[in-house]
Amino acid sequence: MKEIWTEKYRPKDLDEVIGQEHVTERLKAYVSACNMPHLLFTGPAGTGKTTCSLAMAKKMFGNEWKGNLIELNASDERGIDVVRGKIKEFARTAPIGKAEFKIIFMDEADALTSDAQAALRRTMEKFSNICRFIFSCNYSSKIIDPIQSRCAVFRFKPLSADDIKKFLTRIIEGENIKIDGSAIDSLVHVARGDMRRAVNSLQVAASMGKEIDADTIYQATGFANPEEVKEMLKSAIDGDFTAARNKLENIMTEFGISGQDIIKQIHSAYFDLSLNDNEKFKLIDKTGEIEFRIIEGSNERIQLEALLAYIVTVGSWRK
Repeated sequence: MKEIWTEKYRPKDLDEVIGQEHVTERLKAYVSACNMPHLLFTGPAGTGKTTCSLAMAKKMFGNEWKGNLIELNASDERGIDVVRGKIKEFARTAPIGKAEFKIIFMDEADALTSDAQAALRRTMEKFSNICRFIFSCNYSSKIIDPIQSRCAVFRFKPLSADDIKKFLTRIIEGENIKIDGSAIDSLVHVARGDMRRAVNSLQVAASMGKEIDADTIYQATGFANPEEVKEMLKSAIDGDFTAARNKLENIMTEFGISGQDIIKQIHSAYFDLSLNDNEKFKLIDKTGEIEFRIIEGSNERIQLEALLAYIVTVGSWRK
């Protein structure tokens, strides 16, 4: 069975983690001291939070790291019963081998209920001599203050285009993939700072068994080609509503993307158009309103056409 590339190429050491040097330098100091406080890793998905947690455990515990680390996903195990049961049971048992403590890695901790988070406070204090917590979350604001105050907070930033290209190049060479430069740029565009998404998208595109170009990437990921989105918006700005509407129809049919996804791409495309700040302000304000309507359950096709009609109106003001 072929391996999933996100696991096959996951960095196994903190030195291999890309783009988070401001975090890894401090974590390496904990590894050198063989000690650490409770930690809170916060930041967007696919930026290295889980990778850093696993790399720390492997370096600290050596061959016994699997016995001294438990991974839990708060999206699946989020209630107070999990805290009172599985977490407390693991926290109260002694570490294996020569380790001074064990690690509980709680992924997506911002999905924990308020009661579960409150119950964790006592567990963190009572068993801190033999157990340390690493909480990983996308939004630190959803973690209650008493837990945040008990943790050293590390903020992970979205990965830069250069960082993503560097890591993808390593995979491309390792898997002997035929890919052109425009496809790599497309992967970076699709990833939006998320390395996991970039690697998964590359593997899906490579599974098609042909040389990878930009169109292959967009077809594999369900993203519309940004150039086609810009052409649609330019038609609307020029006052050709019918052409813009037909382009929208083609994009949604060809790539099979939802209204919420296409409206995010429309928002990004505004900044590549020759519009003044006042025009961008009006379009972004209207786009936010349309997105809210779609999320609330309005017909996405009608709402997107209404947005195109508004863009036509904005374009008419320029004449």
